[in-house]
Amino acid sequence: MAADDGREVFLVVYDGAVLMDVAGPLQVLSGSGGYRTRLVSPDGRPVRTDVGVRMGVDLALPEVRTPVDTLMVAGCPTTAGNRPPTTVVEQVRRIGRSARRVASVRTGALVLAEAGLLEGRRARTHWAACGDLAARFPSVVVRPDAVCVRDGPHLTSAGMTAGIDLALALVAEDFGVDRARTVARHLVGSLHRPGSQAQRDSAGVGPAPGGPVLRRVLDAIETQPSAEHTLATMAARAAVSERQLTRLFRRELGTTPARYVELIRVHAARELLETGDAGVTSVARLCGFGSAETMRRAFLRVAGVTPTTYRRRFRGQEVHGAGVRRRQP
Repeated sequence: MAADDGREVFLVVYDGAVLMDVAGPLQVLSGSGGYRTRLVSPDGRPVRTDVGVRMGVDLALPEVRTPVDTLMVAGCPTTAGNRPPTTVVEQVRRIGRSARRVASVRTGALVLAEAGLLEGRRARTHWAACGDLAARFPSVVVRPDAVCVRDGPHLTSAGMTAGIDLALALVAEDFGVDRARTVARHLVGSLHRPGSQAQRDSAGVGPAPGGPVLRRVLDAIETQPSAEHTLATMAARAAVSERQLTRLFRRELGTTPARYVELIRVHAARELLETGDAGVTSVARLCGFGSAETMRRAFLRVAGVTPTTYRRRFRGQEVHGAGVRRRQP
């Protein structure tokens, strides 16, 4: 199948870019048969990825004529000091301002933020960079709970495999869910993570923040999600002020204390909905939600679906969507 006219995706790469951030989306877009994909580097020369593999490109960023259909930016490893060249940010700003759609994988969101393309928007990046994104760009609303986040024509995603989720979402949007599902099947993957489920990393299962003060609070939340976890009780447990605790959450997790408690409770509820037959009201009580309605609203915020719909989707009774949370009007 030939690429549809006008569906051209420019994928920005540079020395140190994560290979999977490039290969995953390319595999999806190519497999859909609906796009012309072009790799672009700062100067048009081949780049060396994070694992040392050299990658040829099609043209230099300054050679990209605007407007373009879709601009996508690959990420780099989250270790300190890893930043793309300044010229990348400048060119992404130029091209992105007139693109129909802009997307990023992993820490590519930081490039979009530096380019001023995420101001006032919701966004997602790799879990280890959420705090950095929130601290450096306070106008960006960081959503550490989602695999992918869409805010208008801007899409951002989390880790390596989330780039595949993002690319599948583009295919579903442009050519329909059936084609995206076919591509996912060929990749031996799933088009839709149940209920747009959050990465386990952001629900307390991944590597813990380094600070022992915050760790005490997180351990208590994760061990007993149904217990009382108000800002006051959490601050007392950490032996810091409520303001200081809020700063710690922002800096180390890129979210607020209340938001984190909600994430953990939704995560616990998901486990019960996936593995047991308890009713929604019982699950809500066991996980610390005051009522089934409170849990329903939390699920809608975090997972984009209700608890009942989540259970049906997880058990294979309902499959639709593209794994991306859309901003509510």
